[in-house]
Amino acid sequence: MTGKRMAVVMAVLLGAYLFFSASRAVDFIRAGGLVPILLGLAILALPAIGLWALWREWQFGQATQRLGQDLAARGELPLDDLPRRPSGRPERAAADARFAEVRVRVEADPDSWERWFELSTAYDAAGDRKRARQAMRRAIALHNAAAPPSTGDSGAA
Repeated sequence: MTGKRMAVVMAVLLGAYLFFSASRAVDFIRAGGLVPILLGLAILALPAIGLWALWREWQFGQATQRLGQDLAARGELPLDDLPRRPSGRPERAAADARFAEVRVRVEADPDSWERWFELSTAYDAAGDRKRARQAMRRAIALHNAAAPPSTGDSGAA
């Protein structure tokens, strides 16, 4: 299953969970009394937090996809050509060597969203998902800052 399909499946499952937990929260609130109402409100907070987290992850995924498509259209998408272990993960020594190369390019051009995107893929190959996501967030921010503002309907009277 592709990553995008898996994200959709997980979003649907999370949506079902959030719906059922919210309906239970409403049942508690309708029951009346201080404790059931407080419990219902607490349970209702969980779906709200879950929806917020789902929305943020979805936005992150969409932004990452836009950057990848932009690089692919220009023929600049970072290559995924590292040698692999039997598990499918890149060999550590090769990933570390690639990371060192990419880090030098980012240090030479720290305002390039393309270099930060590449750094994100290098972190991911090296197994550092936390830093990969941080680098991708930086790439998204730089890309958004460099994108021309949408003009909308500037010709309106």
